[in-house]
Amino acid sequence: MSTKPALIRLVVGAGKAAPAPPVGPALGSKGVKAIDFCKEFNARLAVYLDSVPIPVNVYVKPDRSFTFEMKSPSTSWLLMKAAGVSKGSGVGLKEPVGKISLKHVWQIALIKKTDERHKDMDMRAIVSGIISTAKLNGIEVVA
Repeated sequence: MSTKPALIRLVVGAGKAAPAPPVGPALGSKGVKAIDFCKEFNARLAVYLDSVPIPVNVYVKPDRSFTFEMKSPSTSWLLMKAAGVSKGSGVGLKEPVGKISLKHVWQIALIKKTDERHKDMDMRAIVSGIISTAKLNGIEVVA
């Protein structure tokens, strides 16, 4: 293995990490015991519901030790759960599939603010991005 840490990107259900595919083969190919990752991952996510997909970046060091960074669920997934729909519209707001309030948008922005990527962003910018994503998914934002 090279001297540079390897990056593995996964999307794992909260509390559902198991050495089975896709986690096991992805980590095993880098020499990491998947069961060690699964135990630590599931222990950190005791607060989430089981159906939440969590994006994870796993950094594997040359000595086969690892660290991982969890991110918040995707904005589209959070919007669809808030609107109570299973899938978005293919044509945006031309065919709306659901509605959410500004309160929902604010709560989603608070969740996204916990990500390392968004921690220095202004809340107004995060809210604006969430509203744009809602429009693309065919979800109306009402006051």
